[in-house]
Amino acid sequence: MNEITLPLWAEVLIAVLVLGGSIVALLGSLGLMRLKSYFERVHSPSIIATMGCWLIMWATFVFFSATGQGLALHALLIAIFIAVTVPITTIFLMRAALFRARRAGRDVPPSISRIVRNEPLPEEAVTADSEASKS
Repeated sequence: MNEITLPLWAEVLIAVLVLGGSIVALLGSLGLMRLKSYFERVHSPSIIATMGCWLIMWATFVFFSATGQGLALHALLIAIFIAVTVPITTIFLMRAALFRARRAGRDVPPSISRIVRNEPLPEEAVTADSEASKS
């Protein structure tokens, strides 16, 4: 295996960035475990994916640039892809969960849409829906 020697400033910067990304991932995971409802827990993975990913991406960028292997544009493309897709999927998941909670009659904020009915489904439909999701 080739041994790559980096300047001290690059080693320290890479270590700080990787450690920062790891700490963000750890804190996000603890938040995922600690928070009670789905609506609270959905924010932790999005923070892990975006902020932690960007810190690791910068560490990768600095490493490949300092070793003389050229710019690590693949890491930048991955980080941009994650930064674009994570908020969108989070919004879709939150809206689906909010719609389901409204239909089940739970205490959630009312809909501002005139298209979607805001009243809960009859009890038979709610139990049939929950039984269908279990199988």
